[in-house]
Amino acid sequence: MATKAVVKKKAEVESKATVLTDVKAYAHKVWLAGLGAYVKAGQEGADYFKELVKAGEGVEKQGKKLVNEQVEAANSQITTQLESVKTSVFGVKEKVEVQLDKVEKAFDNRVASALNRMGIPSKQDVEALSAKLDELNALLERVARTQ
Repeated sequence: MATKAVVKKKAEVESKATVLTDVKAYAHKVWLAGLGAYVKAGQEGADYFKELVKAGEGVEKQGKKLVNEQVEAANSQITTQLESVKTSVFGVKEKVEVQLDKVEKAFDNRVASALNRMGIPSKQDVEALSAKLDELNALLERVARTQ
């Protein structure tokens, strides 16, 4: 019986040694797979990075082109609206000037009428009187020379 127990223990030890060897071998393979993945990622990672940069450059060019087109369209619309506003302002300005001229003439006529009613002569009256005085002075000078 003792031999059976020794044989059984020996079989268990050999079985455990085999399992341990298998586990070590498997762990070593896992380690090697990890190293291989690291190396492969390093090699392919650089190429993948370059591809990503190229793709990014393409997208950037498209984005800039789109933004420039939209900016040009917006500037065109702004220019068109600005010209429209300028035209409208010019038209309104002309109408305001015409109305101001009418108001100014009406004001001048009313002031002249009020001054005339009060007996104050207008500018035209003073100028006409001054012209008559000039004629009289010229006539008096001629008469004084002839005497």
